Amino acid sequence: MSTVHKIGRRKTSVARVYVKPGAGNITVNGKDAKEYFSTDVMVYKLNQPFILSETVGQYDVTVNVFGGGNTGQAEAIRLGISRALCEINAEFRLALKPAGLLTRDARMVERKKPGQKKARKRFQFSKR
Repeated sequence: MSTVHKIGRRKTSVARVYVKPGAGNITVNGKDAKEYFSTDVMVYKLNQPFILSETVGQYDVTVNVFGGGNTGQAEAIRLGISRALCEINAEFRLALKPAGLLTRDARMVERKKPGQKKARKRFQFSKR
């Protein structure tokens, strides 16, 4: 089996994920995942698809990610890994789909409107 390439997105983050058979190393933008993401919660999010599909330590992952913040990037990578695992073996879908790992979270920041303070907040109304 050769390398599987998938894209994951979350907010403004875009992650290009390359999954190939290996020892379970995750490289994000040339760094180790534990080095790139400072907290254990973020590293756990990256490993979630492997834990649910019971394939921990069987695949090497190389990721190029840009845009957004830490959480957005981690969840974009998680979606990319989940999609790649489904292409490798369609049976993984049964474990990943109920956990919500194959759903693209479409929530984005709403744009600021003219004549308002923020997206929905208005300037204070003055009667007099």
